[in-house]
Amino acid sequence: MHREVGPAFRVVRKMAASGAEPQVLVQYLVLRKDLSQAPFSWPAGALIAQACHAATAALHTYRDHPHTAAYLQELGRMRKVVLEAPDETTLKELAETLQQKNIDHMLWLEQPENITTCIALRPYPKEEVGQYLKKFRLFK
Repeated sequence: MHREVGPAFRVVRKMAASGAEPQVLVQYLVLRKDLSQAPFSWPAGALIAQACHAATAALHTYRDHPHTAAYLQELGRMRKVVLEAPDETTLKELAETLQQKNIDHMLWLEQPENITTCIALRPYPKEEVGQYLKKFRLFK
């Protein structure tokens, strides 16, 4: 199947052709760990679904951003990192920080309960957002 190569992908390809390392784009997700524990005890599938909802929403919302376009050009090379936030308060504090720093993200709310579950950033070079996420460990 032939797909037209967009301008964002051409920039990344041009960087690679010039000898510069192409930017590695990563989509970060931060999922509430406490939802998997008592008193919530959500099953793993429900938590995975929350992360999927948030990731899809962020990709759709920021679909016109050059990083998102480049990220979606090579589906087999997509990188996602799922981190854990201990609770709702920590997740909301992260959302506030990201908002203040103009970091594009989606804060996912499970409906109809209106429960804050996950944050997904649009794809970013790791260097641009790592400082805001370094206190979070990989989701287990």
